[in-house]
Order: sequence, then C-alpha cells, then structure tokens
Amino acid sequence: MWDHRVLSRIDFRILPVVAGLMMISLLVISSMTGMTGEGGDFEGPSFWTAFAKSQIRWFCLGWIVFVLCAAFDYRKLREWSPFLYVGIVILLIGLFFTNPIQNVHRWYRIPSVASIQPSEQAKLIVVIALGWFLERKGSRIGTFSTALQMGAIVGLPFLLILKQPDLGTALMFYPIALTMGYVAGIHKGVQKLAAGAGLALLLLVTLMFVGILDHEKMRPTFTTVMKEYQYERLNPNTYHQKAAQTAIAIGGLTGTGWHKGDFSGRKWLPAAHTDSVFAAYGEEFGFLGLVFLLFLFYILVYFSFQVAVAAKDPFGRFLAAGLAVYLGVHALINIGMMCALLPISGVPLILITYGGSSLLTTMAALGLLQSIYSRRFMF
Repeated sequence: MWDHRVLSRIDFRILPVVAGLMMISLLVISSMTGMTGEGGDFEGPSFWTAFAKSQIRWFCLGWIVFVLCAAFDYRKLREWSPFLYVGIVILLIGLFFTNPIQNVHRWYRIPSVASIQPSEQAKLIVVIALGWFLERKGSRIGTFSTALQMGAIVGLPFLLILKQPDLGTALMFYPIALTMGYVAGIHKGVQKLAAGAGLALLLLVTLMFVGILDHEKMRPTFTTVMKEYQYERLNPNTYHQKAAQTAIAIGGLTGTGWHKGDFSGRKWLPAAHTDSVFAAYGEEFGFLGLVFLLFLFYILVYFSFQVAVAAKDPFGRFLAAGLAVYLGVHALINIGMMCALLPISGVPLILITYGGSSLLTTMAALGLLQSIYSRRFMF
C-alpha cells in the first residue's frame, strides 16, 4: 500500500513551487501578525511571530502528509471511497449537534489542540468518491441516470455545507464536479445545461461587482428567490471589498516593502493573514509580486493537469482532473474576491492563508497527484 521507492519517480518540479508559495505565506503572516505596542507600532521586523511559528509547524506536518500520500498507492482508494464518503457525511451532520463557533456550525473544537473543519476534507473526499463512481459506470457513463446519481453524490455534502452556512465552500463542488464529468464524458445535455447555468450566474455576479448592474436595482429581482441577508452577501460595496482594493492599490508596482504594509498591518484590512492574505501581499510586494504569485499558481495547476494526462487508468485520470480543479478554483475564487470580482465568501488562498485544515487537505491533494504521477508506468 505504501512504497517509499516510488518517491524517486515523483515530479520534482512541483517541490520548489510549493516551497515558494509557503515562503510567501510566511512572509505575509509574519508581517501581518508582527504589529505590537501602543498605537499599533511595529516592535521590529521580526520573522518569528507566534502565528509564523504556528504556520511553520503546519507546513512541517503538511510535508509529512504529502510524502505519505505520494508513497500511498492511490488505487487503494477505490476500496475506501464509499467508507470515506459516508464518514465525511456523518461528520458534516454531526456539526449541527455541536455548539456553534462564531454563530456557525463549521468546526469541531479539540481542546488544547486545534479546530477541525470537515468541509475542507469533504472537498477532497468528494473528488475521490466521484472518481470511483465514474470509473465504475464504465460504458454507462453517458446515460442520464449516471448524471443524476453524480449530482446526488455532490448534492448531499453541498447542502450540508450550505446549511452551516458556508456558501463559498459549498460552491467549490460545482466546478469540480463539472470538470470531472466532462473528462469522464457524462451526458452531453446535462454538461451543457450545468455549464450554461454556472457561466450565466458567474457573469451576472461579476457584472454586479464591476458596476455594470446596480446592486440596489437588482434587489427586488434577487430577493424573490433569496432571503434579504443572503442577497446582502452580493453587495460589492462592503468595507472588506473596499479595503482589499485599497491595499492592492497602495502597493503600486513594487509594493511598500516587507513589514511596511501600514494599511494592512494596522488591521484596516480585515483578516489580513487569513482570507485577505492576497491583498496584504499585494500592498507589501506590489503588482510585480502579485504577478510572481500568479505565475507560481499557474505552474502548480499546469503540472497538476499534466498528471491527469499522464494517468494510465480512468480512476487516476478522473481523480487527477478533480484535484487539479480543486487547486485552481481555490486560487481563482480567493483572488477574484480580493479584486472585487466576486463576493467575499471565506475561500482560503491555498498554501498561503494561515491555518491548518486547508493546508493539510491541499498537501494531501498534491501528494495524491504525485502518487498518480509516480505510478504512470505501472499496471
């Protein structure tokens, strides 16, 4: 099941990319959490803040998860998929029997250890479950009933996460399922309908956020199918949205410099080391720094899709495609939020945002991709 010898056949090009993203994460986190003293003055440009040290520990654990998943034979997941899926559904249901944290049911709190967010693991497990399901369908993959069953597999965790409420995480299932269905060749009519509906909704929201459609004028139409507080999440004029744009604008071409992000560092940018880490990085490292960051994400996703092409079995191909989309969509949505193209919904910027749940899931995804890649010549 585990074979350390396959580690010599992984795609080593991915390692410096991941390490580069982690280094950027530490730079931003240490800068955004290093402001102390009266008036919010910097105590000094120290790298070793408490949050940075905590993130380093998560990174070390993440690399262990990566190695374990890369050495693990991904084909064994065929046998485990149903149990993993049932297990994560039970965990998602169990959240509603726990005390809410910040008025939402998203985390299991382990005293003196950490808080666990099952919705992060749910995204990975749904990809695994869909890969198993699509391979099992074989010649029946293009039938309408297969498309309906696939929708049910995705729909159950989607609704449970939406109920928490966590709209941003729930919507992540849509592009993942759509891409995996396209790669597998599900019913063409369902593909077109799902893709068309998704693009229409995305276009509508984007037009609202760039100012072509007026938010207030659209309110009567949207509130016929949404509650008032739900529609308010689509408001492009919130303080958070404006603060993110301001931070990026202050950065200009080359940025203000590390530990010199006055706007973000003084907490005028909400969640500067978590949800808004892209904007905080933009203030300190400027447009050129953001281009470099986007380049790293492009390489990461490009290499991930190469794994899907190299996979020699349907399960590996479907799994790799889903994992590649998982990585890419996280980056696109978070960046879109910070650039005021999408509503802020709490989707983390993978490998950059502070915290453990998203990081460990991402490293597991990258490790599984390498498990597929390293076994591309094994049958």
